[in-house]
Amino acid sequence: MHPLDQISVMRIDGTPLPLAQLQGKVLLVVNTASACGFTPQFEALQTLHEEYGPQGLAVLGFPCNQFGAQDPGSNEEIADFCQVNYGVSFPMMAKVDVNGPQAHPLFQWLCTQAPGLLGSTGIKWNFTKFLVSRDRETVSRHAPQVAPDSLRDAIESALAEP
Repeated sequence: MHPLDQISVMRIDGTPLPLAQLQGKVLLVVNTASACGFTPQFEALQTLHEEYGPQGLAVLGFPCNQFGAQDPGSNEEIADFCQVNYGVSFPMMAKVDVNGPQAHPLFQWLCTQAPGLLGSTGIKWNFTKFLVSRDRETVSRHAPQVAPDSLRDAIESALAEP
């Protein structure tokens, strides 16, 4: 079993989601925030979910309050915000840390697989995006300012792989 498939995450409603359930899917993992300049990216992420979800893309949002305290609300408040303001229907997870000693194991794994600028493993800000291939062997990291729409070619290439 691939190391990624041994990790479980918690949905925003408190139910577990073992990542093994997403085997064979292309993953777009994003650390999100409700009060960030990049928050409008929720709309584009939702569009990607709607367009590519049926082909095997799983968009996963992970609220994080580690950057400028831009997501201080409860999981319930965050879920309501995302649904009401952006119509988010892709899976949102419970709030996590993405850096430091309490970083969720998923983000620890992602950051070692796809380091940032100059080999840095830390995440610098909200809406850092990780695209993971179906076979879990290819992970690409995309900065917060990279618009989700600009990932279409990479998503389509990943979906085209067996």
